[in-house]
Amino acid sequence: MEKSCAVILAAGEGKRMKSDLPKVMLNVLFKPMLQWVIDSVKASGTDDICVVVGFKEEIIRDYLGESCEAVTQAERKGTGHAVMMAKDYLEKRRGGHVLVLCGDAPFMDEATIKAAFKKHIAEGNSATIISAELDDPTGYGRIVRDGKIGPVVEIVEHKDATPEQLKITEINSGAYWFKIDDLLPVLDFDHIKNNNAQGEYYLPTVITLFLEQNLKVNAYISENRQTVMGANNCLQLNNLSGIARKNILNKLLENGVEMPSSAGVIIGPDVTMGHNVTILPGTIIRGKTHISDGCTIGPNSLVDTCTVGKNTIINASQCYYSTIGENTDIGPFSHIRPDCSIDDKVHVGDFVELKNTSVGSGTKISHLCYIGDSELGTDVNVGCGFVTVNYDGVAKHRCVIGNGAFLGCNTSLIAPITVGDNAYVAAGATITEDVPAGALAIGRVRQANKENWNKKQ
Repeated sequence: MEKSCAVILAAGEGKRMKSDLPKVMLNVLFKPMLQWVIDSVKASGTDDICVVVGFKEEIIRDYLGESCEAVTQAERKGTGHAVMMAKDYLEKRRGGHVLVLCGDAPFMDEATIKAAFKKHIAEGNSATIISAELDDPTGYGRIVRDGKIGPVVEIVEHKDATPEQLKITEINSGAYWFKIDDLLPVLDFDHIKNNNAQGEYYLPTVITLFLEQNLKVNAYISENRQTVMGANNCLQLNNLSGIARKNILNKLLENGVEMPSSAGVIIGPDVTMGHNVTILPGTIIRGKTHISDGCTIGPNSLVDTCTVGKNTIINASQCYYSTIGENTDIGPFSHIRPDCSIDDKVHVGDFVELKNTSVGSGTKISHLCYIGDSELGTDVNVGCGFVTVNYDGVAKHRCVIGNGAFLGCNTSLIAPITVGDNAYVAAGATITEDVPAGALAIGRVRQANKENWNKKQ
């Protein structure tokens, strides 16, 4: 099996974006452009990735962690210069093939990468350009072939093209497969020159050098024209998000997800859904979220990096980094904060906030409650206005509430507290000590009526 690796060019600043972030870290539909590219490369079967960083490189390095190797391009002097910075990385991978691509082209997809590599290997190419045919190729470098479908003989930049060459609709995407052993000998300033108006070292020069050496060069025409799309300002970035949104919604609709209206519906690229799911208007689903069969999400809900079980309803609520079981209903106007685990057949009603809490099956939290840092057992009944007082001003403490417990309205548990199985806490109680299983806890001041008090005042 042929060995492969990838070099992703991600050093640019993107001044026209007017952002404090490196260009590749700007989001397309909630995910950095760089991550779109990395995900496609990995999905294609290439896990060995080097990212060339430059502007505010510490942001990208922190984001990547140990997932990819990174090398620095201290001065941004063109795409050829960027790949030179990865020369040591490539030296260690002789005998294989490298995919070079841009970190700000988020729609370079798995299918295109795999098909281009297949062609690259089958034809024994030293370089395979990934190209696309556009109705309007203005601004792109043209792929010049020997005849209509013959081998590539040249890449001509738009500004250098003849009137006849400007009629060519096949353009260079800026992504290439190279045979590493052929690339390394020309990857230096002696071969890649900067004799151009910008004084930069361009990677297409390698193609010219290969052709001069009679090395085999060809191009794979991607079936996905969006592979070449990038963004140089926030208007174009917004356009990319719009295209990604439409692609994702269309795919979900084709797979049987029901959307009576897609108004305000935004679903991220890493979201997965089962069968018979209904998404209502105003809903945002993002992160690595999975929505199981039969769920209804919305209207006006936000679900971020959650797993939602079958036949569950999330109505006008927000859920973050949590697990929600089957046949459960959330909302309206509830807030499930991170690290919650909600079991099956649970009812979380209106204006309920949960945080770092587990809730057992059959439990009902109907309305106007805050429960943080707690463990609720099965079939617990939580009355209106219940609160866990989990923070003492210095540290957080947990409450444990046993199976079948009944917590009356407007009660507070001053954590840490354990309420035993089948125990009752009377309405209006403030509980500061553990409640044994089966007991009734009453923690309130005895009512005293002052006769004729109003007249005296």
